[in-house]
Amino acid sequence: MRKLALNDEILLQVEKPARYIGNEINSVTKNKDSIAVRFAMCFPDVYEIGMSHLGIQILYDMFNQFDDTWCERVYSPWPDLDRIMRDKKIPLFALESQDPIKSFDFLGITLQYEMCYTNILQILDLSQIPLLATERTWEDPIVIGGGPCSYNPEPIADFFDMFYIGEGETQYRNLLDLYKRCQKEGCSRETFLIEAAKLPGMYVPRFYTVQYHADGTIQSFMPNQKDIPTVITKELVTDLTNTYYPKKPIVPFIKCTQERVVLEIQRGCIRGCRFCQAGQLYRPVRERDVKMLAEYALTMLDNTGYEEITLSSLSSSDYSRLEELVHFLIDQCRERNVNISLPSLRIDAFSLEAMKQVQDIKKSSLTFAPEAGSQRLRDVINKGLTQEDILKGAALAFEGGWNRVKLYFMLGLPTETDEDIKGIAELSNEIATVYYDTVPKEKRNGKVQIVASTSFFIPKPFTPFQWAAQCTKEQFIEKAYATRKAIVAQSHQKSIKYNWHEADASVMEGILARGDRRLCKPIIKAYQKGCMFDAWSEFYHHDLWIKTFEECGIDIEFYTTRKRSLDEIFPWDFIDCGVSKEFLTKEWVKSQQQQTSQNCRQQCNACGAARFHCGVCLEARTE
Repeated sequence: MRKLALNDEILLQVEKPARYIGNEINSVTKNKDSIAVRFAMCFPDVYEIGMSHLGIQILYDMFNQFDDTWCERVYSPWPDLDRIMRDKKIPLFALESQDPIKSFDFLGITLQYEMCYTNILQILDLSQIPLLATERTWEDPIVIGGGPCSYNPEPIADFFDMFYIGEGETQYRNLLDLYKRCQKEGCSRETFLIEAAKLPGMYVPRFYTVQYHADGTIQSFMPNQKDIPTVITKELVTDLTNTYYPKKPIVPFIKCTQERVVLEIQRGCIRGCRFCQAGQLYRPVRERDVKMLAEYALTMLDNTGYEEITLSSLSSSDYSRLEELVHFLIDQCRERNVNISLPSLRIDAFSLEAMKQVQDIKKSSLTFAPEAGSQRLRDVINKGLTQEDILKGAALAFEGGWNRVKLYFMLGLPTETDEDIKGIAELSNEIATVYYDTVPKEKRNGKVQIVASTSFFIPKPFTPFQWAAQCTKEQFIEKAYATRKAIVAQSHQKSIKYNWHEADASVMEGILARGDRRLCKPIIKAYQKGCMFDAWSEFYHHDLWIKTFEECGIDIEFYTTRKRSLDEIFPWDFIDCGVSKEFLTKEWVKSQQQQTSQNCRQQCNACGAARFHCGVCLEARTE
């Protein structure tokens, strides 16, 4: 009988004890005696966030299909339990077996956002695993990182034995087989890591040496072991239909961020927005077959009991058989009383008609993401959305019965002017005007509600804007104030609500996003001072971070506001994400000239992803 790692007395002291007991519907239990490899899959944030992440669900299902492997889960204990575990010296444990993480063969940590970096140290610390990879022995798990932030792993390089660059479905089987062979042959941990570094997509930081110029930029980044690749190419699933996808996703006991069946319809995006990292990393666009999606949708609903299904994609409207899939789901879900969520849709006639069929009489809000207030700036970022598109979509929505619209913008984009900021308020006002011009007075369901939200632009690796300077905290706040002032001056200002993100955290994210190995030291020091759950505003301590950087001699502006030359070597340049630096350079130059690029289905822009011989790149070659 399984014994819980936490006794009843402790569980009664913490918020939401169901976070820690495991045994949820569809979780996997195996006989430890028949298992060769134990893998702990970690999302370094609270349970409710981690349980909503599709990537872990996919890998969890994949690993547990292997007869010789048992994959379990672990999440960051909330601060209340964190204190108790430290006081009572309780080691961090996996949910399924309740066994200590330290006893596992692998600890895989997904890296979805930079502000979770101190939580990585929390996981290691509570697991009683040395924080520095070079201090670990075979008594410790192999700590491996993956996910979008692994495309610049350098700020956390010291904490990981290795990183998996790319999509996890392709190389893990080979890595596990290598591990089993090394264990059987009695190899040293160092020998295993050397051999692992030769596998496609695997990066072992200790086997690479960085040298710097006097100005702090990188002079060279080279392997220090024989037969280790100089450039690491991302791993990519070329056949998305016939790969791993969970038919029986885990159903949590408590309410999570997403309580629904998630149907990933495609990966990648054809649009080429210049600020968007995911749109570059996951090229080329690859679709799942509509028959497979239809089968999985019904099976997953049967296996979970969920009452909602959502389509997952960076741009669902670009899925070529969307109409067929949506009509199938509408027919099936109506019979089952299941709701359908259709995010990431362009607001066109088909999308609105589909949403009218799937939403209740009380319609929820519609979302537009113009990103910039003026057409000039939308061309700079290659948004591919005109003012006419936005206003026409709003008119269609209002005619369809919606009266609440959410608008998402960014402040601090490259080349932004005061007029661009003013344009945010003016566009919001114009959309409100469209409502009153479109909907007769007798048919209005109250006044129109416009919610305009701005986030602050953060340059990310592997985007055309990786060369851009980031704004300071003071500049961000000034831009938010100017936006609010412009909205107050509009004729429909009472119908417009304005929200903006925190400037402190945006600056911090910018430092970590384009950071290098020299940030490992301040990250450890900040954690030791109590920094944790930095993605949560109530726990984020900006002053503590700034003080730590000063103590470590880190110049924040070097990572944020500094202008970068086109020939600078970036900390992530040893990774080949499929999109060439030459392409990103051209897009950066075009942005400065306010020139747009067509999407992948309109024209191949020679980004470099065609070498993978799959997805939209094959479509282009056959036309």
